[in-house]
Amino acid sequence: MRYVGMKNGDIWYVTFGPDKTDETAESMARSTRTFKSEIDAKLFAMQILAKGWSASAGTLNPHQPKQVVGPAQIERWADPGLGG
Repeated sequence: MRYVGMKNGDIWYVTFGPDKTDETAESMARSTRTFKSEIDAKLFAMQILAKGWSASAGTLNPHQPKQVVGPAQIERWADPGLGG
């Protein structure tokens, strides 16, 4: 296995961590979780955003088409009420 924690068949990732302006979370590093489906990744991203943390997401190589969701777009992507 190339990446620790990556399970066979995972297609999506969500990278997350506390907002850089959150002084109480200075010692916490960013982390990444992988998911088999976009829906699971979106549900997890919504939980992260509800904490006030930042996140980004995308598809893992070699999955095509490659998709990247940056921090500025993640809320719209993850929330079905916003068109995600």
